[in-house]
Amino acid sequence: MRFPEYFQNSEKPVVSFELFPPKTDVGMRTIKEKLLPNLARHRPSYITVTYGAMGSTQGKTLEIASLIKNEFALESACHLTCVGSSRVDLDDTLSKIRDAGISNIVALRGDPPKGSDAFVATQDGFSNADQLVSHIRATEPDGLPVGLAVAGYPEKHIEAPNLDTDIQNLKRKVDAGADIVITQLFYDNSFYFDFVDKARAAGIRVPIVAGLMPILSASQIQRITSMCGATLPTDLAAKLKTAIDDDGKAEVIGIDQCIAQAAQLLENGAPGIHFYVLNKHTHMDEIINALPL
Repeated sequence: MRFPEYFQNSEKPVVSFELFPPKTDVGMRTIKEKLLPNLARHRPSYITVTYGAMGSTQGKTLEIASLIKNEFALESACHLTCVGSSRVDLDDTLSKIRDAGISNIVALRGDPPKGSDAFVATQDGFSNADQLVSHIRATEPDGLPVGLAVAGYPEKHIEAPNLDTDIQNLKRKVDAGADIVITQLFYDNSFYFDFVDKARAAGIRVPIVAGLMPILSASQIQRITSMCGATLPTDLAAKLKTAIDDDGKAEVIGIDQCIAQAAQLLENGAPGIHFYVLNKHTHMDEIINALPL
């Protein structure tokens, strides 16, 4: 199934996961033998697979996405970014994705390479995700469209001057052919609901899926939120301060927070939750089992 089909007349919220390819053979075995079997028990609608900076681990991305679809009988999606890729490179990757039977793609601009202050397109490449979406739509075979997801930023993209400008950037991606929006992580639901309202006012009608990252480490989430511009609510930040050197305590705090956050989102009409699982599963067992799904 393609992304939009999950949101058409769905009686239940759409739950999905995101994982990343490991850099080692041991890590790949862990994904195949432990992570995926445990995540698959929850029967997510789909699992998306990222890849590393400058396209590193991209081959493993397709390997894992194929494994999810063919061995675990779940839909999967490959991430695809503009970083370090010309149109020829992208077309080659798209061909491999199609040949593997993958029906969905998460189309992103991608982050600037480490050490760079700004994104610079590769020669004969693309500068923005809307260009990538347009290219995918223009080159896909007749009758074989893929499902396309793009990113949305409830607190705006860190490079955008303001949220209104960022909403217009999102509209260009949707108008180019995106089927759904998956948001960047956030911890204050008011940002999500305000973002959805602004997106609808701008004419964006596709499903806007809430992206949540359960907290597993206080220091880790402080680093991640500082990089992407997400806000930690004052009360949550205070709790995490008491667990700065205790990942076990931070995980308990994170599980409770994520359950409450996800439940409120679903109660108030979010069409789905996309969990950034950080390649772990035990915390997801607790979170999924506690939600009214």
